[in-house]
Amino acid sequence: MTDELLDSVKPLLMRDRMAKGIQIIRDVVHTLGGEPGVYRMINAAGDVLYVGKAKNLKKRVVSYTHIDKLPNRLQRMVSETHTMEIVTTHTEIEALLLESNLIKRLQPRYNVLLKDDKSFPYILITKDHSFPRVLKHRGSHSIPGAYFGPFANVAAVDEAILVLQKIFNLRTCTDTYFSNRTRPCLQYHIKRCTAPCVKRIDEVAYHDAVQQAKDFLLGKTDVVQKALADKMMTYSEAMEFEKAAQIRDKIKLMTEIQSRQRINISGVRDADIIGIVKHGGLCCVQVFFFRYGRNFGTASFFLAHAKDEDESVSLGAFLPQFYDERSPAPLVLLSHNVDEVELIQAALEQKHGMKPVIEMPKQGVKADLIAHALKNAADAIERKVSDADNLKSLFQGIQTLFDLPKVPERIEIYDNSHLQGTHACGVMVVATPDGFDKKSYRKFTPKEAATNDDFGMMREFLKRRFQRKDDWALPDLLLIDGGAGQLSAVESILTEMSLDIPTIGIAKGPDRNAGRERFFMKNRDEIQLPPHDPFLHFLQRLRDEAHRFAIGTHRKMRQKTLTKSALDDISGIGAARKKQLLLHFGSAKNVANAGISDLERVDGINRAVAQKIYDYFHE
Repeated sequence: MTDELLDSVKPLLMRDRMAKGIQIIRDVVHTLGGEPGVYRMINAAGDVLYVGKAKNLKKRVVSYTHIDKLPNRLQRMVSETHTMEIVTTHTEIEALLLESNLIKRLQPRYNVLLKDDKSFPYILITKDHSFPRVLKHRGSHSIPGAYFGPFANVAAVDEAILVLQKIFNLRTCTDTYFSNRTRPCLQYHIKRCTAPCVKRIDEVAYHDAVQQAKDFLLGKTDVVQKALADKMMTYSEAMEFEKAAQIRDKIKLMTEIQSRQRINISGVRDADIIGIVKHGGLCCVQVFFFRYGRNFGTASFFLAHAKDEDESVSLGAFLPQFYDERSPAPLVLLSHNVDEVELIQAALEQKHGMKPVIEMPKQGVKADLIAHALKNAADAIERKVSDADNLKSLFQGIQTLFDLPKVPERIEIYDNSHLQGTHACGVMVVATPDGFDKKSYRKFTPKEAATNDDFGMMREFLKRRFQRKDDWALPDLLLIDGGAGQLSAVESILTEMSLDIPTIGIAKGPDRNAGRERFFMKNRDEIQLPPHDPFLHFLQRLRDEAHRFAIGTHRKMRQKTLTKSALDDISGIGAARKKQLLLHFGSAKNVANAGISDLERVDGINRAVAQKIYDYFHE
């Protein structure tokens, strides 16, 4: 079929698919009533195209048959619709909650999507220990203790924890590390901990410091500073000038942090400030987190499939997804009006037990905060466009540099990691013109190859990867961390599996120093780029990302082995009993050396269990 004939047939095929989609929707409409619920559009392959909710299902679904009133995005969705699924709910609130949950889980291609749906970190001060520790925490709040946040990113949490260490000298070590100390660790010597593990501070004084830390995180800095000032004067009057100077330094640090983070805006103590900007086909939502009168950071989110929607609709789609697993602040300030504000408030109250105030300020200090969020959103779009343009030019340059048949759209980078053959693993990292595609990263552990055979492991990992070619998109380019030997191992697998994929091996120079890398390709001379060449830096960045992921995977495997205890292999010893034994005896070795009567003294260990533990170590 010629191109001209194909172009003439396309509109006819589109109209035919559109008519079929409309008829399918009409058939479903006849079965619907006026109850609330959620509907799903599904294509012929069984993929969910769109998830929507409605107060009145019949009225909402029938609107999709008025094709001229739909944006282009939804017209395409109707043309692809092969069937529909309907779920009725008791209330519209239940429908909204179910819709946001399904959108998050199914990621339909025609919904406005919040793609970067990571959880935000909190600071946790535990309360299940006589000397509480401070740590960063993600996920559900299942550990007993006080949670403070959310913070916009891990860096903000790390900075805050460092401040708590410097001012209040709270411990950050694990309970197991704590119970096994016989002398103070480095944190004590650099004045970031009071060494409660070896009784350098009593329980009452430590708990006073914990309470002050909590007050500080809650924004009660004036109360904390007054308490510290009184303590400083007491030391000074007692002529303990060194201790008084230490308190003075803490007050000075607290004042600096307070001036940097504190905001004095009437009515804005705990708030989420949310602004949305669309430009150049990109849609960015900027969120500022203010908690306890402090700025806890900002985060940018780019929405998918929002090109054809206006800001109000996109923001209305963002809010239920964003707050699906995150508790909102008592006050939420928005840059644009959204439909169904009261419904969203009611859904959040049902989901999180609190009903936030949602405002769209047009003037005053709150409007200034919104303007600041909008500026940050616009700046984020500008940076993303600039990065995208740079990436596209780099991908195009890679094609020219290595004489590839086309500009690569998917580059896969591979690396292995092991320690003298132990905890061996391999990784696959994926780069596209939009950046690193972390959802496509994969990990491998050897099943057949020797764990100290890098070539053998690479062959095995590549073979297993390309056995999944129907599930994972094929790459346009392979980048292997290694020289001619690794390249040969990869090429043998590609030949065996009848695949023709350009492959580049990247090896460091003779002294293994960055900047002197050599690049190998099949049937070509090796290439070495100048030290400051932008394409060299780009390829190094790809290689280093794979190396980072491989090292991280290897370390997790090693850490898992290190934390494995001999107690794990004893039948009937679960996590709770294991914890009690380790807290009582300090180590698995001490448990092994304990007698039956000693074992019975541990909470949860009766005579039969004590006998089982003793027999395990003394068979």
